[in-house]
Amino acid sequence: QVQLVESGGGLVQPGGSLRLSCAASGSTLDYYTIGWFRQAPGKEREGVSCIKNSGDWTWYADSVKGRFTISRDNAKNTVYLQMNSLKSEDTAVYYCAAVPWGVSCRRTDFGSWGQGTQVTVSS
Repeated sequence: QVQLVESGGGLVQPGGSLRLSCAASGSTLDYYTIGWFRQAPGKEREGVSCIKNSGDWTWYADSVKGRFTISRDNAKNTVYLQMNSLKSEDTAVYYCAAVPWGVSCRRTDFGSWGQGTQVTVSS
């Protein structure tokens, strides 16, 4: 079972940038699809972006298209989420999750989850 640890969250002003990292241990990420999800207070956890194990397929929620970029470095067993032009509505706890050989970004497909990292966008 892969273990995931997120980092890189924090407080940023609107229009600013953050890069989240999802570091894996216990298993290679070579055959895992990795997803980033977020949960704001009082809201359901929603998909933000996903990337297939090979990196040749990515998915983004409409709300983040053109602003967020997902990438992975399998040699470092790490997946990244570059977040630019941040808005107050991006404020949430961000989680990464993994599913072996995943082919979608459906939250219920993902069985391994990190503990989350808080992102707060505020002036």
